[in-house]
Amino acid sequence: MKIRYFEDTDTALVEIGRADVAETRELSEDVYLDLDQAGRVVSITIEHASQHGDLSEIVFQRVTDSQPAVPNEPAA
Repeated sequence: MKIRYFEDTDTALVEIGRADVAETRELSEDVYLDLDQAGRVVSITIEHASQHGDLSEIVFQRVTDSQPAVPNEPAA
């Protein structure tokens, strides 16, 4: 997975797969979902991205069965 932010166009691109895009669906005025031939998500495009969220920091957290889903939450 790769996330790219194009500052000149204020566009965020979340690349999930590597297949060719067969169809693009408009989810809202600024959000587009690209699908492959089998209907799997290839990428998500967010136009005017800075208006939809804080782009100063992007955090990735892998959650496993052995750790809590919420940071700093005590295990049950």
